[in-house]
Amino acid sequence: MKHRAMQPIRRPHIPMHTANSSRQRKQRGATAVEFALVFPLFFLILYAIVTYSLIFVAQQNLTLAASEGARAALNWQTNMSMATALTNRGNAACTAAKLVVQPLVNAMQCAATSASCGTGNAMTCITVSLTYNYKSNPLVPTLPLLSSVLPTTLSGNATVQLNPENIQ
Repeated sequence: MKHRAMQPIRRPHIPMHTANSSRQRKQRGATAVEFALVFPLFFLILYAIVTYSLIFVAQQNLTLAASEGARAALNWQTNMSMATALTNRGNAACTAAKLVVQPLVNAMQCAATSASCGTGNAMTCITVSLTYNYKSNPLVPTLPLLSSVLPTTLSGNATVQLNPENIQ
């Protein structure tokens, strides 16, 4: 008796591209579902980054405008008395502050107040305060999820000290 070498069992040939295409079709659906689940989260994160960066830019702009306004209060203004000199300097401070902040934040409120400051001498300080109601005038439209964590107001303050001899 002759031994024949064992031959492998033949299986029916299934084309590889058919098996892979079926798997790819299933993956396409899974990818779409994953994208639909993950996209809102990524969009919310991106939107929050843009919103907070604009808020920080506006805050920095208010602070810069307040300091420029305080510097403008150092300039001499025409006056008749000490009170009108301080009022005129305060008005000049707010005018200068509004010019600096105008390109970004145009709904800003300015208040310049004067009071005596320092100890032992009669120095006068002018404080320039800028406020912006962010809740009623947002820089970008707010999403419902972000509205609770956004600031309601932005503010910037700067103070300058004046020697009474140089006010009038």
